[in-house]
Amino acid sequence: MIVCVCRRVSDREIARHARAGMTFDEVQFELGVATQCGQCEGCARDVFAQCSASHPVAAIHRDDEVQVIQLANSIKGSKAWNSSQHSAAA
Repeated sequence: MIVCVCRRVSDREIARHARAGMTFDEVQFELGVATQCGQCEGCARDVFAQCSASHPVAAIHRDDEVQVIQLANSIKGSKAWNSSQHSAAA
Protein backbone atom coordinates (compact mmCIF):
# COMPACT_ATOMS: atom_id res chain seq x y z
CA MET A 1 0.00 0.00 0.00
CA ILE A 2 1.13 3.55 -0.62
CA VAL A 3 2.04 5.23 2.66
CA CYS A 4 3.34 8.55 1.32
CA VAL A 5 1.23 9.89 -1.53
CA CYS A 6 3.43 12.96 -2.06
CA ARG A 7 6.57 10.89 -2.68
CA ARG A 8 4.80 7.66 -3.73
CA VAL A 9 6.47 5.50 -1.09
CA SER A 10 4.98 2.11 -0.23
CA ASP A 11 4.99 0.16 3.00
CA ARG A 12 7.15 -2.46 1.30
CA GLU A 13 9.85 0.09 0.52
CA ILE A 14 9.85 1.33 4.10
CA ALA A 15 9.94 -2.25 5.42
CA ARG A 16 12.82 -3.20 3.11
CA HIS A 17 14.91 -0.27 4.32
CA ALA A 18 14.00 -0.90 7.97
CA ARG A 19 15.01 -4.55 7.73
CA ALA A 20 18.30 -3.46 6.20
CA GLY A 21 19.08 -1.75 9.51
CA MET A 22 18.46 1.87 8.55
CA THR A 23 17.14 4.39 11.07
CA PHE A 24 13.88 6.23 10.39
CA ASP A 25 15.85 9.40 9.64
CA GLU A 26 17.89 7.51 7.05
CA VAL A 27 14.71 6.10 5.50
CA GLN A 28 13.28 9.63 5.34
CA PHE A 29 16.42 10.90 3.64
CA GLU A 30 16.62 7.98 1.20
CA LEU A 31 12.94 7.74 0.23
CA GLY A 32 11.63 11.21 1.07
CA VAL A 33 8.78 9.74 3.11
CA ALA A 34 7.10 12.20 5.49
CA THR A 35 9.11 15.14 4.16
CA GLN A 36 6.47 17.01 2.18
CA CYS A 37 3.04 17.45 3.77
CA GLY A 38 3.75 15.24 6.81
CA GLN A 39 0.35 13.49 6.86
CA CYS A 40 1.95 10.07 6.45
CA GLU A 41 4.54 10.33 9.21
CA GLY A 42 2.55 8.40 11.83
CA CYS A 43 1.81 5.52 9.45
CA ALA A 44 5.39 5.51 8.11
CA ARG A 45 6.79 5.34 11.64
CA ASP A 46 4.39 2.50 12.51
CA VAL A 47 5.48 0.49 9.47
CA PHE A 48 9.12 1.20 10.28
CA ALA A 49 8.71 0.15 13.92
CA GLN A 50 7.05 -3.13 12.95
CA CYS A 51 9.81 -4.03 10.51
CA SER A 52 12.98 -2.56 11.96
CA ALA A 53 15.95 -4.75 12.75
CA SER A 54 15.57 -3.96 16.45
CA HIS A 55 12.13 -5.66 16.40
CA PRO A 56 12.76 -8.70 14.13
CA VAL A 57 9.81 -10.69 15.50
CA ALA A 58 7.35 -8.10 14.24
CA ALA A 59 8.68 -8.61 10.71
CA ILE A 60 7.88 -12.33 10.68
CA HIS A 61 4.45 -13.24 9.37
CA ARG A 62 3.16 -16.75 8.91
CA ASP A 63 1.41 -15.79 5.66
CA ASP A 64 4.70 -14.65 4.12
CA GLU A 65 6.37 -17.95 5.02
CA VAL A 66 3.64 -19.88 3.26
CA GLN A 67 4.00 -17.74 0.13
CA VAL A 68 7.77 -18.18 0.11
CA ILE A 69 7.43 -21.95 0.39
CA GLN A 70 4.88 -22.03 -2.42
CA LEU A 71 7.17 -19.91 -4.59
CA ALA A 72 10.13 -22.20 -3.92
CA ASN A 73 8.08 -25.28 -4.82
CA SER A 74 6.86 -23.70 -8.05
CA ILE A 75 10.44 -22.76 -8.97
CA LYS A 76 11.66 -26.31 -8.29
CA GLY A 77 8.93 -27.68 -10.55
CA SER A 78 9.71 -25.33 -13.43
CA LYS A 79 11.66 -26.30 -16.54
CA ALA A 80 14.26 -23.62 -15.80
CA TRP A 81 15.07 -25.20 -12.43
CA ASN A 82 15.38 -28.69 -13.91
CA SER A 83 17.59 -27.57 -16.79
CA SER A 84 19.94 -25.70 -14.44
CA GLN A 85 20.34 -28.84 -12.30
CA HIS A 86 21.28 -30.90 -15.36
CA SER A 87 23.79 -28.33 -16.62
CA ALA A 88 25.41 -28.13 -13.17
CA ALA A 89 25.82 -31.92 -13.09
CA ALA A 90 27.48 -32.00 -16.52
